[in-house]
Amino acid sequence: MEENKPNIDDISTCKREPKDGWNQDLNQDEAILAQERQIEKEIADNTPLISEKISIETLLSEYQFADQSYQKKIYDLMKEFKFMRRTRPDGNCFFRGFTYAYFEYLLTHEEELLKFIELVDKFKDMLIKVGFMFFTIEDFHDTFLSILNKIKDKEISTVDQLLEVFNDPCLSNYLVVYVRLITSGYLQTNSVFFENFIEGYESVKDFCSHEVEPMYKESDHIHITAITEATGISVSIGYLNRGDEEKVIFHNFPDNANPKIYLLFKPNHYDCIFRN
Repeated sequence: MEENKPNIDDISTCKREPKDGWNQDLNQDEAILAQERQIEKEIADNTPLISEKISIETLLSEYQFADQSYQKKIYDLMKEFKFMRRTRPDGNCFFRGFTYAYFEYLLTHEEELLKFIELVDKFKDMLIKVGFMFFTIEDFHDTFLSILNKIKDKEISTVDQLLEVFNDPCLSNYLVVYVRLITSGYLQTNSVFFENFIEGYESVKDFCSHEVEPMYKESDHIHITAITEATGISVSIGYLNRGDEEKVIFHNFPDNANPKIYLLFKPNHYDCIFRN
C-alpha cells in the first residue's frame, strides 16, 4: 500500500535567506513572501488562536461601514446569541473553532465525552486503512486523545484551562492537524460518494492531499459535511453575508440534527458563537 503522509510541513514556517545571483523575478517573489510573513506575524501577535468571550454586539462596529443588510442581520442575531469567541484568521479557523467549541461543550457533558473518547480511539484504524502509516499520525492521535482524557480526569475542568491549551500553538495545531486527518480519512473511506462533489482533482485522495490535510487551507461545505458525519458532532452555522434576507440563515450539519455547537461564518472566516 502506498504510504500516505499528512501534509504538516506548514506547522513550522520555513525561512530562507536570499542568495546572490537570484534573478529579479525570484527576488520579487521573496519580497512578496516576506510581506506575507510580516502580515502573518502581525496577525499572530495581535490575535489569539481562540479569544475570550466577547459580546456579539462588537460585530456592529466591525460592519459599521458595510452594506446595511449586515447591520439588520447582526441585530437579529443578537436576539438569540449573546457572546462569541474569535478565531485567528489563518486558514484553520473552521477546524480550530469547531474543535474548540466542541471541547468546551464536553466540559459539561461527561457521558458524551466518554463516547467520543471511544470513537477517537477508533479513528487511527480508519486512517491506517486508507493508507496513513501509524508512525506519521501517532503524535497527533495521542495528543488529541490526551487532551480528552485530561478533560475526563478533571485535569482540564475550566474554560480558562481549555483556552490555555487552544492558545498553545503546538498543542492547538496538533489538534487541528488530527481533525484534518479525520476529515481526510472519512472522505477517502467514502470516496465513491464524495467524488461527485470534487472538481479539478484526479481523485478524492488527491483532493485531500491538497485541500484537506495541509495546514492553513480554508474549509468549504465538503470539509464540514465530512467531519460532522465522521464524528457525529452536530453544528449549526450561521451565514453573515450580503443578501436580501434580513436574518442570518443557519444551516445544520448533519441535516436535521439538533446542534451542540454554533459557528458564525463571515466572508472567508468562522468564529464560535453562543446562545443566550
